[in-house]
Amino acid sequence: MPVDALRKRKIAVLGSRSVGKSSLVIQFVEDHFVESYYPTIESTFRKDIKHNGVVYECDIIDTAGQDEYSILNAKHAVGIHGFVLVYSVVSRNSFDMVQIIHEKIVTFTGNQQVSKEEAEEFAKSIGASSVETSAKKNINVPLVFDLVLGEIEKRAPHNQNQPATKGCFIQ
Repeated sequence: MPVDALRKRKIAVLGSRSVGKSSLVIQFVEDHFVESYYPTIESTFRKDIKHNGVVYECDIIDTAGQDEYSILNAKHAVGIHGFVLVYSVVSRNSFDMVQIIHEKIVTFTGNQQVSKEEAEEFAKSIGASSVETSAKKNINVPLVFDLVLGEIEKRAPHNQNQPATKGCFIQ
């Protein structure tokens, strides 16, 4: 894995509506406080953060507020390295909601039983590529077919219709 990939992190900021998620993120990233309230759909901010002498390129995802109808979208759990759960000290409901959000995060992130590293190791051992994909969320779907076509072209002479002996591993 390239060294640069090790220094990139995604952090999702989650919590009920109107608890100050955007204010927290903007204060951290842009160093100022926004007085007015504008509901967030979803915004991503990038900031380099130095931690223990290492600089991390962080994508900070400021999410729309979660409520009882939209507790947690799976995309806010997959591929995220860390979570900031925000509540308002003047809203008991917002505090209760972060507890529910936490349970959902544990459920989403705990469901994966095969690590990315294990899948990549297996794919390498059989001479194949490995890519995480989700048909439901349309994540990396075209990439799967692009990879398999690339493997076919590498292994077969042009204009030959023979099947390949090695292929693409999809997780």
